[in-house]
Amino acid sequence: MAWRLFLSKSISSKTLASPLLQNPSPNPFFPLFSSHFSTSFLVTKTPKKHKKKREKPESPRTRLVQHLSTRIPQFESLLERDSYFRFLTKSKQFLSQQPERILRLDDAGKLHQELGFPRGRKIHRFLQRHPLIFQTYRHADNKLWVGFTDFMEELLEEEKEIMDSVESDRVNKVRKLLMMSKNKRIPLSKIHHCRLLLGIPDDFRDRVAKYPDYFRIVVESDGKRVLELVNWDPSLAVSQLEKEFMVNEEKAKRVFKFPIKHGKDLDLEVEDTRRLNLLNTLPLVSPYSDGERLELWSLEAEKYRVGILHEFLSLTLEKRASIHHIVEFKEELCLTKHTYDMLKKQPRTFYLAGTEMNWAVFLKDAYDENGSLIDKDSQVVFNEKLYKYAQMKEGELH
Repeated sequence: MAWRLFLSKSISSKTLASPLLQNPSPNPFFPLFSSHFSTSFLVTKTPKKHKKKREKPESPRTRLVQHLSTRIPQFESLLERDSYFRFLTKSKQFLSQQPERILRLDDAGKLHQELGFPRGRKIHRFLQRHPLIFQTYRHADNKLWVGFTDFMEELLEEEKEIMDSVESDRVNKVRKLLMMSKNKRIPLSKIHHCRLLLGIPDDFRDRVAKYPDYFRIVVESDGKRVLELVNWDPSLAVSQLEKEFMVNEEKAKRVFKFPIKHGKDLDLEVEDTRRLNLLNTLPLVSPYSDGERLELWSLEAEKYRVGILHEFLSLTLEKRASIHHIVEFKEELCLTKHTYDMLKKQPRTFYLAGTEMNWAVFLKDAYDENGSLIDKDSQVVFNEKLYKYAQMKEGELH
């Protein structure tokens, strides 16, 4: 028995001295020797609040058109104003076309695109911004409805009177637009889409019938209604730039710049360079000429496209337009996909504001140094008054 006891002690002492048991392994085959302590309390990842935020790379959606050194704050602020009053403008349009100018609140909350508020937002918050313009009330069906206040109804009647008083001017604008367009025809839907830009009333499609000597509506095979010009009027085929040329020739010469490339060896003075460039710049090409006959990438074609955009902007209420408006008439005005680059080459006349993907172009000479229009249309005056009332709270009217 003694020898058995001695043998068991020697084996146990060797086993305890084994390095495998002195340094237990986490191997699942040896569960008895695994650690009994949890390490879940240890921080193994950097918390989000301590992580460095990666700057998103700039894209055309966010990259500004103008460098900080060339920005004109007055023009940029006009785009910010448009963004702020987007809900007011679109909701006013949409509600005005509804029967009795009312809409169920439940339905309004689903029409974010038509009413101009972001998807997922509560419409109540936007209605509360303009208490003098919009109101909600409970109808006999126990449902909440949205409508205009009595004060806003009065403003709408005032706007209708303005539209009636300037109808002849708006008719001439559409005639000039048709005279500039290819084939002297434009789909009615495009004119309706840009009606606020040109100051055209919502019911212009119905008013067209009053002027059979100027317009004709043609229904195409696909059901599209197209507005065509009936008679050409030479007295209207005079561009705004040509009128300015007759008043101030030197100023009109500086509107556009089409430089002639020349070597530095010529060592020309500033005045000599200007005279040399005038050889390229003049004569200008009328926007009422036939642009289709010009070679697409020729100098004459570029002068034509620049001139037609100048004339198009001069027909707008605020002498400016967004990329969406210009693209709307791209085919009719014979424009190309390089319109943005073409406008950037004429900084004397055009100012591009906003971002590279969502920009707007201004006629600089139509504004004073404070960013206000020099000649304000009666509709523009009304809009500015509406914006002022839209920012007022209840009780501030009197």
